[in-house]
Formats: sequence, C-alpha cells, structure tokens
Amino acid sequence: MTRQATFKQEPVTLLGEEQKVGTNAPDFTVLANDLSEKSLADYDGKVKLISVVPSLDTGVCSEQTRRFNEEAASLDNVSVLTLSMDLPFAQKRWCGANGIENVETLSDHRSADFGEKYGVLIKELRLLARSVFVVDENNQITYVEYVPEVSDHPDYDAVLEHLKSK
Repeated sequence: MTRQATFKQEPVTLLGEEQKVGTNAPDFTVLANDLSEKSLADYDGKVKLISVVPSLDTGVCSEQTRRFNEEAASLDNVSVLTLSMDLPFAQKRWCGANGIENVETLSDHRSADFGEKYGVLIKELRLLARSVFVVDENNQITYVEYVPEVSDHPDYDAVLEHLKSK
C-alpha cells in the first residue's frame, strides 16, 4: 500500500502499511547507537512514544527530539524513542552535543524495517516521514499521527495529552 504526503510541498510516496489505533504494533529491527539491534520486544512492559524524524541534523527534527526529551522526565513508565535514517554514530554525536538524556535514538538506516512496517519510508528520499506513534504496554497502538507535510511539527500537545491520560 502506498500513500501520499508532501516534503517541502512536493508530493512523495510513503511505502509500507498505514498503522491505525487499536491494532498490534508491528515488531521491527533497528540499530542502537552502539550498533546493537533493538526491537519492539526490548521495550516490553512499557509505553512507547515513538517519535519519527527524517534527520536529527535539521531544525524541526532537532526541535521535536529536544521537546520530547524535556517532556520525557515527567512521563512515568514511558520509553521515548526517536527513529531516523541517520547513522548511529551521527545520532550519538547529536545527542551528546544537545544534552539528550531522556530519549533513545534508534537508526533505521540499515534495512528500513521500521519505515516499511509503519508506513513512513519516503520512497524518493529514503528518509522517514515525520510521525508519532504511542504503543501501550501490550504493544497495541493507541495514538498515530502522520504529519502530512514532512517539514511541519507534529501536534505535541495532542500526543502529550494522550500519554498523560493513560
């Protein structure tokens, strides 16, 4: 299945299946900053806030990750994960330079497994489209936001309100 979104107002194709609230979250394999493999199972028993960005080295992506890093301190039993196609080395450098301690950055660069399973892989750019997913302790998707214009911010207030209502 493919859907349309825009990147800087130009149409792009999103590959993979659109995820919906109430469905089981697909498992995925990505790389941590130390090059170890991580999957959904590594966060069992916790709520997962999955913040998806094209690249940490851009303004909106950087702001999004910093915002969720600040908010993470007040969220109980929530793993805050930022996924991008950035190399793990670049993610680690970026986190160190920006004082990111409450968000775990994960890289989908190797196989785009997350991007394809969550319907956020931009075919034309091999980047991930900006989106936010909340997955509960039982790996059910409870919140989904696909940001229609990839260079826009997600609705921070809506996702944070959703998390605090749980």
